[in-house]
Amino acid sequence: MSLDITIQLADEDLDHFVEAMKRAQVKAADLSPKEIVEAASKLLVDLPGDKVPQFIKDRLVSLDQMIQLVVDEGYGLPQEDRDRVLSCLAYFADPHDIIPDNVPVIGLLDDAIMIELCVRELRPEIDSYADFVLFRNQEATRRGVDPATLKTERVEWLETRRQEAHEGMRRRRRDGYSSGGGGGFSLFKAR
Repeated sequence: MSLDITIQLADEDLDHFVEAMKRAQVKAADLSPKEIVEAASKLLVDLPGDKVPQFIKDRLVSLDQMIQLVVDEGYGLPQEDRDRVLSCLAYFADPHDIIPDNVPVIGLLDDAIMIELCVRELRPEIDSYADFVLFRNQEATRRGVDPATLKTERVEWLETRRQEAHEGMRRRRRDGYSSGGGGGFSLFKAR
């Protein structure tokens, strides 16, 4: 038997998460981008047991996408956009988040909510990257190249597509693509 639960966060509730993000960003200010990524990646590896609820697992896929945005050298996310993603990942680098991760069943609930908020803010970046990765994988297969090798290097035949993806990302963000229907909050702080 499964149970569906819908959680609606009011503006005051969202403010609580925005404040938690700001605190995490302050704590992460002295961390290098590599340290932030490693700490956020640790959440994916150090899951508390096999009893992680599926709704959490579903959101952790999005966390991995945000991490890939930063580490995929073949995509070469421009620094300003990279800083946006790192600002979101800062929350997952903080070992003292809202609910301790080792609390059974709900320990990752705050992380799942924060992932949803980050995805909402980073929708242009995530979608543009997904489009680029799909193209890269299809084109690599067509050319007989292992797509995994293209995550660590840029190749000439992908450069135009990479630039188009970056331009599309900025256009989507500028045109309010990520607004998601309300909420004037922002999780970002310039690094």
